[in-house]
Amino acid sequence: MKVEEGLNAPYEIAEHEKAIFKIILKWRRMESKSDLKVIAFDDVVKHNDTHDCWLIIFGKVYDVTEFMSDHPGGEEVLLAATGKDATNDFEDTGHSDSAREMMSKYCIGEIDTSTIPLKRMYIPPQPDRYNLDKTNNEFLIKILQFLVPILILGLAFVVRHYTKSE
Repeated sequence: MKVEEGLNAPYEIAEHEKAIFKIILKWRRMESKSDLKVIAFDDVVKHNDTHDCWLIIFGKVYDVTEFMSDHPGGEEVLLAATGKDATNDFEDTGHSDSAREMMSKYCIGEIDTSTIPLKRMYIPPQPDRYNLDKTNNEFLIKILQFLVPILILGLAFVVRHYTKSE
C-alpha cells in the first residue's frame, strides 16, 4: 500500500487501483479543459470524407483526418462512424489504453448536445376503432370454416343424387 496525493487529500490505495486512478485523473483533466469550443451537430456531420473526418465520441468532437491512414481498422471503419455518436462503435471495438490516450491530441471541441437530433422511435399502428372486439368475428369465422365445406359436400351430394336418378 502506498500513500498517494490526489483530489487534494492523501489516502491509501492498492497497487492495482493506481492505474485506474490515473485514468480517472486523465479523463478529469481532459474534461476540465475550458478552451474546448462547442460544436453543433450539423457542423460535425459535414466532415465525413477521407480528407476531412470528424467523430463524436464521449460527447467530444475529434478531427481524425490525420489518423485515417494509420488506423488499424482502415479508413472505412472511421468513415462508417461519421454523422452520428460513435461512442458505442468505439467501445464495442475494445480500444487499448494507449488508443484512448492518443485521442486527446485529436480532440477539437465538445458537441452541443442540444443540436443532436432525437432518435426516431417505432410507433406501432393503432387498432381499428370500428372493430375493437374481435371475439365475435373470430367465432363467426370458425363456424363458417366448418359449415362451408359441409354445405359444398351436401350440395354436391344432392346434385349427384338428382342427376343419377334421371
